[in-house]
Amino acid sequence: MIGLNVNSLLGLLILIADVWAIVSIFQSGASNEKKALWIVLVVILPVVGLILWFLLGPRSGKSA
Repeated sequence: MIGLNVNSLLGLLILIADVWAIVSIFQSGASNEKKALWIVLVVILPVVGLILWFLLGPRSGKSA
């Protein structure tokens, strides 16, 4: 029973992170084609897509 709760919580956290990634992709300055590819990647491979978006996705351009 506890294992089910941990898996459910992990799944919920991944879902929240993926929604955040998709919103970030929409708000990014990337071209529409790149946005579509990133979104497809995040939807098809939720964990891998999220990690790749975090590491390789376009930066916001805010510099100090």
